[in-house]
Formats: sequence, C-alpha cells, structure tokens
Amino acid sequence: MFRLLLVLALHLRTKSDVRRRATGFLGAKLLVDWRRRTVLNISLWQDLDSIYSMGDVPRHVAAAHLPHRLGVATTCGIFCFVGDWRRVMFGSGWNDPRTPLQPLSSGRPGRPEEVDNANGH
Repeated sequence: MFRLLLVLALHLRTKSDVRRRATGFLGAKLLVDWRRRTVLNISLWQDLDSIYSMGDVPRHVAAAHLPHRLGVATTCGIFCFVGDWRRVMFGSGWNDPRTPLQPLSSGRPGRPEEVDNANGH
C-alpha cells in the first residue's frame, strides 16, 4: 500500500510540471482501484507529437524511472482520435473531419452534410 501511495503522490507532484512545461498537454484524470492496487492515468494531448514533450520535463523523466526501482509494474497505451463518434459507431456516412478540439459550427444535430447545408456552406 505504501508504494501505491508513493506513486500517487509522485504523480500529483509531477502533473503540475507537465502542465506548465509540456506543449499540447490538455489535462489528465487519475483513477485508482484500491482493491487491486492499480493506478490508471488518462491524459489528453492536442496531437500525437505533443506526447513526446514529456521528455522535456525533468521531473517527469526522473519520476518515470522510480516505479521500476520500487518494484512497481507499469504499462502504457496510446489511443488516437479516429473520427467523430457517429462515424466510429455507424460507419462511413459520417464524414466530419473535425477533432473534438475544434468548436462546433452549429448546435443542430444531424449528419455533418445536413449541418453544412443548413448553414449555407
């Protein structure tokens, strides 16, 4: 339990440095499963290249080596934006190229083509 608490404290301390120094960092959420003694960190980045800016944060680089020394197993997965949720769920009829980081041009629900036509584009 001590190692889990240490990893949590280190994560909280490191997160503020990453927020200040890493380019493209949008935010993070830390989830803890106390029964399994597992920490899940979900971070959001502006684009895939931004993730590498964590290497420019000295405290993050140092913190990344600590779990191994503590005997804590770690793993990482990177999940990229693949399209509007409607395209992912319902197929290619939804061809909205926007990412979630871009503002919506219309609040009207519907196929992107319908939204564009309604706005005169």
